[in-house]
Amino acid sequence: MNLVSIIIPYYRKKTFILETINSVLKQSYKYFEIIIVYDDQDKSDLTLIENIKKKDNRIKLLLNDKNLGAGLSRNIGIKNSMGSFIAFLDADDLWHYNKLEKQITYMMKNDYFISHTSYVIIDCNDKVLKKRTSKDLNYDDLIKSCDVGLSSVIIERDVLKEEQFSDLKTKEDYLLWLKLAKKGYIFHALKENLTFWRKSKNSLSSSISRKLFDGYNLYHKHLGNSFLKSLFLLLRLSFYYLWKNIKS
Repeated sequence: MNLVSIIIPYYRKKTFILETINSVLKQSYKYFEIIIVYDDQDKSDLTLIENIKKKDNRIKLLLNDKNLGAGLSRNIGIKNSMGSFIAFLDADDLWHYNKLEKQITYMMKNDYFISHTSYVIIDCNDKVLKKRTSKDLNYDDLIKSCDVGLSSVIIERDVLKEEQFSDLKTKEDYLLWLKLAKKGYIFHALKENLTFWRKSKNSLSSSISRKLFDGYNLYHKHLGNSFLKSLFLLLRLSFYYLWKNIKS
C-alpha cells in the first residue's frame, strides 16, 4: 500500500478545520499522513490545531516563522513529507469518505502521475451551490481555463521534484498545473464528486482585483509572455471563468 501525504496550509480557518481533518480521518484508505503547515504569525489558533493534532498520530504540525502564503507553505509540507503520493487539501474543504481509495486505485491501475476529481462547491453552511465535472486536461486546455480543483488533486511524488508552488497569493496552484502540463503531464480526471470546495466571501481567491493582478503576473512574469499576450490570456481566462459560472 502506498503512503499518501496530505498537505494542508492553515491560516485562520478555525471554523472549518476540524471538519476538514475529520473528513480525512474517516477515509476508507488508511495509509496516510496529514501535514498541517501553520502559516500565521498570530498564534491565536495554535492551541486549537495542537489539540486537533492529538486526535491521531498520523497528523504532523509544522510552524512557519511568518506568513508565507499557501503555495510556499505547501512546498514546506512536501519537503517534510514521506508519501509516494502527494494530496492537497485546503483547511476549509472536505473529502468524500472514499476519495483517497478510489483515486489512488484509479492512478495505480492506469499508471497515472497526476489526477483530479469532479467536485461540489459548498457554502459556509455546507449547502451545495454548484457542481463541477472533471475532464482530462493537457496544456492547451489549461492555458484557456483552470478546471482543476486544488483539493481534488493527487500527484506522484517524483513529479514534484521538477516543479513546485510559487509565491503568488492566488493562482499559485494554477501556475504549477500549467508548468507541469507544459512538460507533458496530463491531469487525468476521475469523474466522481469526491471533493467539496468551500466558497468563502472573505478568502483571497474571492478577490477579483487580486485574481486579475496575480493572473497577469502568472502569464507575464512567471511564464515569460509579452504584455499583449499576457493581457490576451488573462482576458480569455476571465471569459471562460464567467462562462462557467453563467452556464452552471
